[in-house]
Amino acid sequence: MPRILDGVAIAAAIKQEVAEEVRALAAQGVRPGLAAVLVGNVPASEIYVRSKVQTCADLGLYSELITPAATVSTEEMLALVAGLNARDEIDGILIQLPLPAQVDTKALLDAVAPTKDVDGFHPINAGRLQAGRPALAPCTPAGIIEILKRSEIPISGRHAVVVGRSDIVGKPAAMLLLNQNATVTICHSKTRDLGAITRQADILVAAIGRAGFITPEMVQPGATIIDVGINRITERSEFDLFFAGDPKREATFARRGSTLVGDVHPKAFELAGAYTPVPGGVGPLTIAMLMANTVRAAKMRRGL
Repeated sequence: MPRILDGVAIAAAIKQEVAEEVRALAAQGVRPGLAAVLVGNVPASEIYVRSKVQTCADLGLYSELITPAATVSTEEMLALVAGLNARDEIDGILIQLPLPAQVDTKALLDAVAPTKDVDGFHPINAGRLQAGRPALAPCTPAGIIEILKRSEIPISGRHAVVVGRSDIVGKPAAMLLLNQNATVTICHSKTRDLGAITRQADILVAAIGRAGFITPEMVQPGATIIDVGINRITERSEFDLFFAGDPKREATFARRGSTLVGDVHPKAFELAGAYTPVPGGVGPLTIAMLMANTVRAAKMRRGL
């Protein structure tokens, strides 16, 4: 039977470690602080950001939730970020994406001070990551490495294949794996004969944003599969494609009218040596690593 990598348990352990670090910093008169910026009224984003703020409270971090109107301009947002950059009690700045169309997202993310860029999106942090130097790494890719390490899955010398080349997950995940001495191949939607490459993977990271994209014939038996995708299914035909005959999923679908599937077809997990489920795999690590990054930013800024 494949081993299920429990992201919930790993995230809980990281949060416990963060809480201990926060207590140690408090003894030195330091309380890490996170500012979360949520523009407009997007219900899904509101739930997610409030969860981050609540986690800060649970672990002893200071946090602020800033909610500009959906009509806010790029200039107003740049002024807001400049103010947060200047505040010493704010160690991390989180700008929840997506932003309204009138806001220049790239200009805004570039305006965040690299030392407070707890999402790891700033070009300076991306460059430091590529150079193998200390940096604030994007939370989801950093979480992937934590899952592998804490599950005692070897990375060094293994062939890791990353399917997806986004700046948020695919590219930084590849860099982090390379920094751990994996041999890394990056694939994407234009890769020819994709299955021939993914079948070589000892560690297969699926982050392409397509429901069930990685099928069983694309997986090497015994591989470790890290499924980053979160895709909501609402159509019965799609449900049957992925979960026909699964009574637990059937009950969820009947109750909620939807269920989640990753970028890996559930049947592909049967071939794996270990895998992250959806939900309960990579997802919980994102908030845990945000908390860890905020504490790290607080320590780096103060030379601790």
